[in-house]
Amino acid sequence: MNSLTSGYPQAQTSMQILRRAVPSAAAILARDLPARLASVLAARGVSSVAELDLRVSGLSAPQGLDGLDIAASRLADAVIENQRILVVGDFDADGATGTAVAVRGLRSLGARDVHFAVPDRARHGYGLSPGLVDELLSLQPQVLLTVDQGTSSIAGVARAVAAGIDVLVTDHHLPGSELPPALAIVNPNACGAPHALAALAGVGVMFHVLAAVRAELTRRDALLAPVQLASLLDLVALGTVADLVPLDRSNRILVAEGLRRIRAGRASTGLAALIESAGRDPKQLQASDLGFQIGPRLNAAGRLDDMAVGIRCLISDDIDESRELATQLSELNRERRSVQADMEREAAVIVDNLLGGRQGELPSALVVADAGWHPGVVGLVASRLAERLHRPTIALAPAAEGAEEWRGSGRSVSGFHLRDALVDLDRLHPGLLLRFGGHAMAAGMTVEAVQLDRLRPAFESVVDGLLDEGLRTRTVWTDGPLAVSEYTLDLARAIENAGPFGQAFPEPLFDNEFVVLSQRVLKGKHLKMRIRASEAGATPVDAIWFSTPQDILDSAPGRVRLLYQLCVERWQGAESVSVRVRHGFAV
Repeated sequence: MNSLTSGYPQAQTSMQILRRAVPSAAAILARDLPARLASVLAARGVSSVAELDLRVSGLSAPQGLDGLDIAASRLADAVIENQRILVVGDFDADGATGTAVAVRGLRSLGARDVHFAVPDRARHGYGLSPGLVDELLSLQPQVLLTVDQGTSSIAGVARAVAAGIDVLVTDHHLPGSELPPALAIVNPNACGAPHALAALAGVGVMFHVLAAVRAELTRRDALLAPVQLASLLDLVALGTVADLVPLDRSNRILVAEGLRRIRAGRASTGLAALIESAGRDPKQLQASDLGFQIGPRLNAAGRLDDMAVGIRCLISDDIDESRELATQLSELNRERRSVQADMEREAAVIVDNLLGGRQGELPSALVVADAGWHPGVVGLVASRLAERLHRPTIALAPAAEGAEEWRGSGRSVSGFHLRDALVDLDRLHPGLLLRFGGHAMAAGMTVEAVQLDRLRPAFESVVDGLLDEGLRTRTVWTDGPLAVSEYTLDLARAIENAGPFGQAFPEPLFDNEFVVLSQRVLKGKHLKMRIRASEAGATPVDAIWFSTPQDILDSAPGRVRLLYQLCVERWQGAESVSVRVRHGFAV
């Protein structure tokens, strides 16, 4: 079985499978936890059981976060003086949840004149552009508060400041060589030195800003009633997981507390409607549900339509309105999946044609573009290519039909800093990129159509000089094999309860050989199997492999090596242990 290059038959890729080392802290953890779980957690940097206490009281204080005090003071002024606050978000799930958190939070703190706006992907592009500011001036805001963007919006912030607006930037993206002339910039990645909260998503930054505003209003004796900002943590959890930021301890606390609220039936009305629309049980919701079920529904609005639909859903307290908006988002997500599937098939042809002239040898980087693609979906195409072919990838489409500007989205591989590569590209080829920004694993850019032919060789050359041989081979880290006695519901539950898992704190991945007893294809693309570990005394378990590569769907049952996760399967009130396959190989 080969799960890497299905759909790209000429590609030559390789994978190395390595086992995580188990630190000595595992022995300490094993005093209170199952031995296997202790090993898993120790391998992820956990050294004491106390670190598994993910209550919100354990959050790191935002000490030394530049701009926080100024932003809190200015927002407190606006609340007290009933000034108009305009929250300007972004068109992804982090920006949408951050905008909703800002609006809901400021209103709960007493602000009575709060509005929101979000850029149009095609007309405005990313960030606070001058054109967007010009359109927003008619709203006559006194304070403009950005969420999940603004650090690179030099011209747009300057335009707003020139119009007499106090601009407060809240963001988490890496800064360029110049910062915008905002009254305050609250960005843990723009402090001039590493900050303890650098892993926060934009919505997490906004949560800390609101906490500082509450403290400032309390100091001034201007808080009319106690405000529980913890009620916003369900939305903070969604944005944090959906934005794929590292789940360090601070982010794990935010996500864990948000999930606790959802499971207890205390989710905001709009998020509850989204969970219902996705057919998920809120009492059993996991971080993976936020990332793979709820987040894509929210993102679909920003990709294909208007993210204001998603923000309105998250802000609404009316169940009927929320359900109607959640239904719209689910329909947009179905449309997004169809558009994405077509674009991925076309991208596979582009890549195969490219590889045909290279005898199947993969270049250091990939650039794919098509005039018929949707600019809101290119990031998903880039992500799929980077995942399958293990190369930094950029996918581009016209900003609008016939437009001279093309929007690009890049995705990287672990260990390769994509934004730094774009900085080098911009330095070596001035003018090739009109605009760009991002972070290590993802970036966005704008390119003129006439420059597309230059972009591929230029980007490949830059990546070639930076991508060392070790990064060209995909490395999959596992937690080793499970013993026959460990395929238990107790262990599966213990692993589930040890979450949340996600970026930089991955779900346990085990590695065993199995005999496939039976298999059947579901919906033409998923493989349902009955398997048994090859060791003596093993009992059969059910396994599922979602979006199985075609060559594997066409293969006959036999002996296989599987990299998999141990899960709790719930059906009609009953629980059982099951296996979720991530990679498979014939033995």
